[in-house]
Amino acid sequence: MKKPLYIFSSGRLERRENTLSLETQEGRKVIPINSVSEIKVFGELDINKRALEFLTRNQIPVHFFNHYGYYIGSFYPRGALNSGFIILKQAEHYLDREKRMYLAKSFVAGAVNNILKNLEYYRRKGKDLKETISSIEEKFKAVSSVDSIAELMQVEGEIRKTYYESFNLIIQVEGFYFDKRTKRPPENPINALISFGNSLLYTTVLSEIYRTHLDPRIGYLHETNQRSFSLNLDISEVFKPVIVDRVMFSLLNKGQMQLKHFDSDVGFSYLNDKGRSIFVKEFEDKLNTTIKHRNLGNVSYRRLVRIECYKLYKHFMDEEIYKPFVGEW
Repeated sequence: MKKPLYIFSSGRLERRENTLSLETQEGRKVIPINSVSEIKVFGELDINKRALEFLTRNQIPVHFFNHYGYYIGSFYPRGALNSGFIILKQAEHYLDREKRMYLAKSFVAGAVNNILKNLEYYRRKGKDLKETISSIEEKFKAVSSVDSIAELMQVEGEIRKTYYESFNLIIQVEGFYFDKRTKRPPENPINALISFGNSLLYTTVLSEIYRTHLDPRIGYLHETNQRSFSLNLDISEVFKPVIVDRVMFSLLNKGQMQLKHFDSDVGFSYLNDKGRSIFVKEFEDKLNTTIKHRNLGNVSYRRLVRIECYKLYKHFMDEEIYKPFVGEW
């Protein structure tokens, strides 16, 4: 089965006959090309055109992260499945105000419903979240009446602010306190975990889009502008509570992630190498976890992301109205 290749060490990636060869300080490792679905690079990596051509032929995207573990860009091979017709349909749904608003509201609805699922889960475990849940449910009512992306983003921002304020009730671990969401840069360990996890999810969704007919450059909730990709950001909104937040809550509450797994700079917190390794393992385990789907039987979270792409494809083709994924736990 194909799976992501994470490269944390610095080194060189080459093609050797019909395999990949990764050379680092630890030595040389031969990687069968048919075992790799995507590559995520955290170290300093040398790679030549011959290797990139090999990756393109085998339809393997490469995602690059900076020294702090945050996404900076991708090598996105020429889309083997790109369809001019579906690009036109995506553009039609972007340019038509009503059609775009439907999709944007759907992504927000999926995100909020999964946030509420998280809160209900922890409320049942004894956390005092009743007031938070009621507040979010009340704020969510405004989504149906907004008529612009800016208004929608404002409502979504207010809901997330309320959600984030509950983190100190869900995560009751000494040394971890969440004041507010900060991104550039993340100012404390919990913000660092959110940013790192979101980066992993953005690239995971981007890789899944690559294996469909969809074009990732056309988003609906997130503006299609100078940003290279935006559809992956839209889809990620639905899955952040389900994947990133649940991984973070689990790691912290079980004591697997500790303050020693973070480094800091002036007003800036980030995961160190060991911390990234721990988070990546839990993140991949979560993606490979299967749940019972009412129509498809047991499916992994990674497969659910791909299914979300197919649902959008059917929506653009007027085959089936898009409804976002909502967890059933």
